[in-house]
Amino acid sequence: MGDSQTWTAAPSAAEHARSVLAASWSCAVTAEGGREEFVGAHTVAEDGRVTLDVPEDSTLVAAAICAPRGEPSAVLEFADVAPVPVRSRIRARLWIAGWFVPVDGRLEFTTTRVVLRRPSGAVVVDLDEFAAAEPDPLATAEARLLTHLADCHPDAVERLTRLVDADSLHGAVRVQPLAVDRHGLTLRIERARAHGDVRLPFHAPADDVAQLTERMHVLLSQASAASCPRALQRQRTDRDG
Repeated sequence: MGDSQTWTAAPSAAEHARSVLAASWSCAVTAEGGREEFVGAHTVAEDGRVTLDVPEDSTLVAAAICAPRGEPSAVLEFADVAPVPVRSRIRARLWIAGWFVPVDGRLEFTTTRVVLRRPSGAVVVDLDEFAAAEPDPLATAEARLLTHLADCHPDAVERLTRLVDADSLHGAVRVQPLAVDRHGLTLRIERARAHGDVRLPFHAPADDVAQLTERMHVLLSQASAASCPRALQRQRTDRDG
């Protein structure tokens, strides 16, 4: 069940896809030789091209050599996993189809199709937009930032719920930071048998951690000036009793 809060100022599909690619440490590759998992083996060029450094005895090398040149023969899969423990931690999946070309002991990937699946559904990302897009400037720092917020500042997370519509907090049993990008912070609201996400947009984009700190301070100031939602008040009363 989703929430009624309106999502605003969110990254485009191409930007989101590039952010997933930039932050991912592992990937799965499906080819004619089967499916293999690789950790810390891929690098990404400025235009989004992926290169894999794999063992010589990998079945993927043989599959790349034997595959018809110029025909899609492999799919790379990247998972966007929430760094903070929440239900349904997979926030998005990125699939990149194409073929490998062996070059100097490495496998360079030529992309023919990019698909990003988010909770709202799957979208085919335009290849030119994918190549031109840049990862979110906070993508590689997001895990550290969200973990710090959840572990060290739970009071701040609770205060931010004052910016959430009371209907979205109805039945809430836990609220955790789910995602952050240059445009805003997303909270995961968990209920007994369901969950939903609420977007808190920043007043201006944050291009680095220093700007993010300022944007968060603005949100917290706004939250301090807001009244505590009734749903959260009931939750506190039930917990205290």
